[in-house]
Amino acid sequence: MTTRTRRTTRSILALVVAFLIAAGSGSAFDAQTAYAATYVPISGTGSTWSQNALDQWRKNVAANYGMTVNYSGTGSSAGRRDYIAGQVDFAISEIPFQTSPEDGSAPEKPTTAFAYMPIVAGGTSFMYNLNIGGKRVTTLQLSGDSITKIFTGVITTWKDPQIAAENPGLALPDKLITPVVRSDGSGSTAQFTLWMSKQHPALWNAFCAANGRPSPCGLTSQYPAPKFVKAQSGSLGVAGYVSQNYAEGAITYVEYSYALKSGFPVAKVLNAAGSYVSPTGAAVAVALQKAVINTTVSSPDYLTQNLDGVYNNADPVAYPLSSYSYMIVPTATSANFTTQKGSSLSTFANYMLCTGQKQAEVLGYSPLPENLVRAGLEQVARIPGAVAAASECKGPITPPPTAASGSGAGGAGAAGAADAAAGADGALYDANGALISGAASGGAVSSPFTLADSVFGPQQFVMLFAGILVVAVIALPPVLSRRLKRAGAKTPGQ
Repeated sequence: MTTRTRRTTRSILALVVAFLIAAGSGSAFDAQTAYAATYVPISGTGSTWSQNALDQWRKNVAANYGMTVNYSGTGSSAGRRDYIAGQVDFAISEIPFQTSPEDGSAPEKPTTAFAYMPIVAGGTSFMYNLNIGGKRVTTLQLSGDSITKIFTGVITTWKDPQIAAENPGLALPDKLITPVVRSDGSGSTAQFTLWMSKQHPALWNAFCAANGRPSPCGLTSQYPAPKFVKAQSGSLGVAGYVSQNYAEGAITYVEYSYALKSGFPVAKVLNAAGSYVSPTGAAVAVALQKAVINTTVSSPDYLTQNLDGVYNNADPVAYPLSSYSYMIVPTATSANFTTQKGSSLSTFANYMLCTGQKQAEVLGYSPLPENLVRAGLEQVARIPGAVAAASECKGPITPPPTAASGSGAGGAGAAGAADAAAGADGALYDANGALISGAASGGAVSSPFTLADSVFGPQQFVMLFAGILVVAVIALPPVLSRRLKRAGAKTPGQ
């Protein structure tokens, strides 16, 4: 190899090294470094309330990190039981382990140490299927009292005077209401029944007593199922039923993400300020400012939530049925949980708390408040074999909510045209069911909410370019050497 060739090779090598050093200072290289690591598969079960977000994040880490995260939405109750039995590496639930389960079963007591890690916030919404004159209603407004009466059998038709008074712009049909509830043990049911027990205890306790439940019954994960309700399994099940053409007149409680994906409207709910509000990301974030978080680090319920202040938040844009869910993570090794699994789980958890929160609102959820993200990262650090969070976790993660950003509020008593047009299909109807603006949509079947695959992102471009440079280092010197020799042979006197 000639001196000129060696100089060229050294220059290219220097360029590769400089490029990799520069790339290593950015978050893209952080992610690609993670991709180069070896992750063992991990598995979990539990919440369907959180599943749309979780499924998207699982897809993202599979594409970007080469990590396998298996998850089955079996319901929060089943997830907590699987965790206690040591059958999964993590569980997702909207409520903590129950020391006195309402069904009289044994207390939920894990035998290994654990921590609750907040993962995503959202609104429990009321998705409905209602037509006037053959056209879908998208502007329904309901008070908490009306919602409770619907799901306890006190209000049975859409033309009930109480619902009519809350919707003076609609000529509601004399049609039976079909409340659709969860048939499985559900965190969504737990959140909804907790809200009814706190806000409308007389109605809820009377309903429980009439259906063989102890009164007062408070929170329950298993909804009493009298004949007037329709019970379906999972969030996908209740949303899928309501979205069918044969289910006109049905209403269910479900995470907003499922209604959003189904293309069906949700009711605006009357809050403590007298405004009817949709479960937008901003409305949830504002409401959760009044959540009381357990901040006693030594408590087994550290970071769990008390939502009394959320239900009664007087901010005009606050959505009253707002909450967040937990990932239950081990803080000690066991026969089934190793430090290798801890490395995978902590990487996945860090991703959810940082990069994942930026997708929350698009998926029909709300980003966690900054304080919960920071506290969640501290919980991740307690996982055996935990790896440090990537650089994107070191700066501001989620902006603080502001009242101005909560565009989901409407006036009390009547839906104005601008607010009414915020329905899932963008259509607005008058009292006779005539289309005023927007486009009417047909039936839809609920399906998981997904974003485009992020298979080839900035970090992949980094490594592709670096690979090209490395190939160039290997391939160019022989070519240059041959050309220089040929040039030398043609030069007289050489």
